[in-house]
Amino acid sequence: MDRSVDVRTPESIAFSYDLAGLGSRFLAVSIDMLLQVLIMLAVLYSVTLAATRVASNLRPQNDPALERLGENVAIGMLIFIVFAIFFGYFIAFESLWNGQTPGKRMLGIRVVRDGGYPVDFMAVLIRNLIRVVELGLGGYAVSAVSALVSPENKRIGDIAAGTIVVRDGKSLTAERIVSEVSREPQYAPTAYMSGDERALVKRFLERRGELPPERRRALASTLAARVRPRVAPDLARLDDEALLERL
Repeated sequence: MDRSVDVRTPESIAFSYDLAGLGSRFLAVSIDMLLQVLIMLAVLYSVTLAATRVASNLRPQNDPALERLGENVAIGMLIFIVFAIFFGYFIAFESLWNGQTPGKRMLGIRVVRDGGYPVDFMAVLIRNLIRVVELGLGGYAVSAVSALVSPENKRIGDIAAGTIVVRDGKSLTAERIVSEVSREPQYAPTAYMSGDERALVKRFLERRGELPPERRRALASTLAARVRPRVAPDLARLDDEALLERL
């Protein structure tokens, strides 16, 4: 069942997110787990080759202590690598890719904080450390039940971290922003912008975290081009998003 969540910013700008369903989230996790397995196999193969070469160099010395040390180091490295791949994978990608992993990106979904703000590192860390607990409690069965019961499709990690998983805002366009702004209270004009343009810029700045980088740059360029000819020379030299933030 499709669900959405309504958000109103402190500037009284209201918008809604389409929540990611259980099916798309399951497929995204499946893709990520497949990638993790492939990465793991590649790393294990590399470590095995390296360990074989080290062992061959140590064997002529016939030193049992060195051989045991090598075995212990290899075991320690394998444990670290397994943990880093299976748990650090989600933390690294969601932090660096603005709430997305390769699986989420392929399915067009992303993690954001409650209220629609871009996810931060602490929220990513909390939701993915709790993933370890969820896996220990029957795999993702507990997560599935939590997402089905929650009005915002939240698993336990989302509840603890204050996050939601939403459909990516690829459909957000300048025309859609204009249509949504038309339903909001009017803003007073400034020296450089009309009231409608102020509302338009405010909505873009609030929602830019949802957008893929290419779409974000294109929208910022479109909006900045409308006001750049009117502003002072020192403002006109700013890049698109910096100009919109100053206005």
